Amino acid sequence: MKSILCFGDSNTYGSNPDGSPARHPYGVRWTSRLQQILGSDFQIIEEGMGGRTTVWEDPLEPGRCGLTFLPVALQSHKPLDLVILSLGTNDCKSFFGASERVIARGMSRLVETVKRFDYGPDAGVPKILIVSPIHMGEEISHSIFESVDEESARKAQQLAPFYKEIAIKSGCEFLDASCVAGPGSDQLHMDGAGHKALAEAIAAVINTLFK
Repeated sequence: MKSILCFGDSNTYGSNPDGSPARHPYGVRWTSRLQQILGSDFQIIEEGMGGRTTVWEDPLEPGRCGLTFLPVALQSHKPLDLVILSLGTNDCKSFFGASERVIARGMSRLVETVKRFDYGPDAGVPKILIVSPIHMGEEISHSIFESVDEESARKAQQLAPFYKEIAIKSGCEFLDASCVAGPGSDQLHMDGAGHKALAEAIAAVINTLFK
């Protein structure tokens, strides 16, 4: 059985743009759809958290720094065959003031963490898939999310080429989620159709990796 850690933010957690229920149920969110597509030869580990960043400590939402928690997740779930890193949206929050290049450097730190982690004498370093985030909606400035604005949306739209460059340099796989999915009614989170499309796209990459 191949073990796959899905490390991401609220769109990995499955936040529902319609708000009821607050989280998409199992069978709807992309991680569980991925499990259903891949079948019993794979174990999909859901590790999504709303507000999670690559490297930033959010003063309004403490405990969301991915760089701090990633080693804990790796230790808890090792051995692993693949780590999917799907972060970046929250790094675009206005008060961080981080450029696209700086946000990409945060993703690079996560890649380095996965590669350098001690998995023990009997386990190898897992493969890595970097997923750049979906875009924010055009009305994001008028949404309920006060930490993001039009500049945040612009940065999110520009992350993919920077993430792809990291993937090429570090020997990782890359997928641009915005090519297959977009935000739902709340301008930030995917609806069921978006989760389905993303799961299918990620499954195609995984099948290539482990065929």
